[in-house]
Amino acid sequence: MSHPSKLLKQLEQRAKKRFGQHFLASPGIVQNIIQVAQIGADSQVMEIGPGLGVLTEALLATGASVTAVELDRDMASFIRDRLPEVRLIETDAARLDFDSALSGSDWYCVANLPYNAATRMITRMLERPDLFTKLVVMVQKEVAERLVAPAGDRKRGSLSVFTEARAAARIRIRVPPGAFHPPPKVHSAVVEMRIRDEADVGTAPIEVFDFLVRSSFVQPRKTLRNNLVAAYTRDIADAIIADAGINPTARPAVLSLEEFQLLAASAHHIRT
Repeated sequence: MSHPSKLLKQLEQRAKKRFGQHFLASPGIVQNIIQVAQIGADSQVMEIGPGLGVLTEALLATGASVTAVELDRDMASFIRDRLPEVRLIETDAARLDFDSALSGSDWYCVANLPYNAATRMITRMLERPDLFTKLVVMVQKEVAERLVAPAGDRKRGSLSVFTEARAAARIRIRVPPGAFHPPPKVHSAVVEMRIRDEADVGTAPIEVFDFLVRSSFVQPRKTLRNNLVAAYTRDIADAIIADAGINPTARPAVLSLEEFQLLAASAHHIRT
């Protein structure tokens, strides 16, 4: 595995802070990511932000077909010259048109995501079970903990419930700053998300479920009732909570996925 510091010298530039560039430099972490991904010669892999291509090299070594999405023009040119077998798309991954960029289904995303846009990228992929089978992504530790937070965890929020409804998610690798060049000021983690064929939102339409979940966590320290009153009006919120049989004074973080499904079903029934 080529070390990023040597590759940067070849590129004759420093890591660009405007893109939050910290390049993975630990062979052990790279191999652990590959093991978690479980990809092979028949796999289609999208890598977001390949940078200098350290992880890309390992992905290619499995025999997988790799499509890399890179915003940085200099990095894209470097990847094109160094790893010509990679299909390269030069664009902002947060705005990537999946339907025009990716053909077929059963795609894997294996990537060290840009931390300033990771949440948006992940939610967009979770919304497309017709395209993606599994995500193995490195994110900031705090984001990883929010993605997998179960009911009762103080880190649980709307992102946690959104993810739980769409994937089986767990933290697989914890990554210290020293695994990068240059080292960031934060710790990181690799999250594996096995995407469900259909979102597990109960009987309510998915847009009703998502709205209710977002509304429940607008002010996480407030009670469920106070949050839903702000979104639905007092009478409707009280009817939704009563119909679902949920404690109105409960904090949203303590509610299970099944309880949010009941609330969404009640909201749909009451408002139609």
